[in-house]
Amino acid sequence: MTSPKGTRPFAPFEWMIALRYLRSRRKTGFVSVIAGFSLIGIMLGVATLIVVMSVMNGFHKELLDKIVGINGHIFLQAADTPLTDYKDVAATVAKVPGVNLAIPLIEGAAGVSSPYNQAGALVRGIGEADIKKLPGIAGNVRVGTLDGFDQAGGVAIGQRMAENLSLRVGDKITILTAKGPQTPFGMAPRIKSYPIVAIFQIGMAEFDNLFVYMPLPEAQAFFNKEGEATVVELFLRNPEAIDEMRDKIEAVVARPIIMTDWRERNKSFFDALKVESNVMFIILTLIVLVAALNIVSGLIMLVNDKSSDIAILRTIGATRGAVMRIFLITGASIGVAGTLAGFGLGLLIANNLEAMREIINNLFHANLFPAELYFLSRLPSIVDPRDVAAVVSMTLALSILATIYPSWRAARLDPVEALRYE
Repeated sequence: MTSPKGTRPFAPFEWMIALRYLRSRRKTGFVSVIAGFSLIGIMLGVATLIVVMSVMNGFHKELLDKIVGINGHIFLQAADTPLTDYKDVAATVAKVPGVNLAIPLIEGAAGVSSPYNQAGALVRGIGEADIKKLPGIAGNVRVGTLDGFDQAGGVAIGQRMAENLSLRVGDKITILTAKGPQTPFGMAPRIKSYPIVAIFQIGMAEFDNLFVYMPLPEAQAFFNKEGEATVVELFLRNPEAIDEMRDKIEAVVARPIIMTDWRERNKSFFDALKVESNVMFIILTLIVLVAALNIVSGLIMLVNDKSSDIAILRTIGATRGAVMRIFLITGASIGVAGTLAGFGLGLLIANNLEAMREIINNLFHANLFPAELYFLSRLPSIVDPRDVAAVVSMTLALSILATIYPSWRAARLDPVEALRYE
């Protein structure tokens, strides 16, 4: 005689029994309480992870675009001698493959004031042709114009600075620097008023309240830097290819220079953002882990409750593998359903986060995500398919792993012992 063979794996009867076990004993047909809590926990965990990771990606992208878009990617500063040959240096590095733009600048800290208020500022001297190409400024002028910037003798300021100082285009802003003309009694401060010719809005609150742009010749005179620049800023085609570009630039620049890049200037900021992103991922993964542990406890209780059913299945020919697969399907169904629901909910929220923020602000007259605290004027969210795939894969793996022990325990159940007291 040949020994009876078990049914093929994941046969229809295994699915039927597993899905029946997901329902409560009552006739209402709702998912059992523990299974329901597990499903909701997994759904919320996955959705929250997707939303948080998308917001972190949005923050990184927006801040990189804003900070680097107005500050450049690589900075060349003078070493040994003043940067009087800035035009030659800018022209030379602009020809390096991968460099989009090379802009010579004068930079200096100053105080700015109006009849109504005063503040600190970073004054930048720049040529008209260059300021019109500057990624953070080009296309972001809200009032006024940059046409004739070199000849106008005026300055361009940020929207938030204009609001804080109560200034409009045509009004005059007073700029004060401690590094004025040299006198027998030492260096005297310099103070001068300039008309406002343009107001721009970068979209980053701190920058909109910090920068003042004036024509390069005027800045050279104002900061006692006649015929020289303080820095040449380079904008690259690929901001991440810093190391490769540094080697190319060092090879073509003949004079001594000090070279820094955006990673060095903003290292602590972006490192903190990365650490925060990793910590948030770990913390929110615990939500998924707790939900997966609920699957374990729920299945163990289900095995204890269905011990007589398991014994009957074994006596009528169901193999241990079939019993194990039944409970694997039961637990995995909770994990898969929760993951898919969280996936859909997370994408829905992440792709409409800014619209939801505006709706909540309008309904409750609140100010969620104020620009003064979070640097940006909008709540950014960028869904990265790799992050979503990692979250979904991790959740499915945890859900399936959580079913292995209860399923193995069900398969090891002795039918004689289970039916002895029935």
